[in-house]
Amino acid sequence: MRVAINIDHIATLRNARGGNEPDPVSAALLCEQAGAVGIVCHLREDRRHINDEDVRRLRLTIKKKLDLEMAAVPEIIGIAVTTKPDLVTLVPEKRLELTTEGGLDVVGQKKYLAGVVEQFRQNNIPVSLFIDPTEAQVRASADIGTDMIEIHTGEYADAKTDSERNEQFMRIQEAARLGKSLNLGVNAGHGLDYENTSAIAAIRDIDEMSIGHAVIVRALFVGIEQAVKEMIKIVEAS
Repeated sequence: MRVAINIDHIATLRNARGGNEPDPVSAALLCEQAGAVGIVCHLREDRRHINDEDVRRLRLTIKKKLDLEMAAVPEIIGIAVTTKPDLVTLVPEKRLELTTEGGLDVVGQKKYLAGVVEQFRQNNIPVSLFIDPTEAQVRASADIGTDMIEIHTGEYADAKTDSERNEQFMRIQEAARLGKSLNLGVNAGHGLDYENTSAIAAIRDIDEMSIGHAVIVRALFVGIEQAVKEMIKIVEAS
């Protein structure tokens, strides 16, 4: 089980005052030093946190994997093709949402997304699809030739009762198992923190976890390297 760190909210803090600090690229380097296998950033259409220059600098600076989260829209596709991250993760995007609210509807956008996946394949850029943990979405993802899926863990993280949390856990576990049986790489992320991550990390069909907000919050108190190390320790112990 690997851990990649999303550094979007370093940029959120920077943008709250303008200027250049704190620098997301410097934060990414510290995450790498602490043991993260990759850096995740989401280049949103409204550029609310990460911006184009951040992506360019990250590509030139970090030594490990760069996972660029993005909407499957022409402008951002063009930037990704030019930048050539190690992985693109296609996510749904709404202008008014505070954070990504759910997975892609691969079933409903199958033809369009198949074309986007093929465009990235022609440019030798692997693709992951951020999806809800349902059989239909996993199978549709495999059908259009994506390299991997990232299972949306938000409903699990937001569960209010043990029974609801267990139900969502089972959905994630089954989706991960199905993804593996269809020869997909399987990642997971969204809403994971220092309390709820260990159960998901114990699912052996999941290869990698993408965690951001919780680590950045923890970093305010202990520093980013320590925050990353603490998360990695939880995952490795699961």
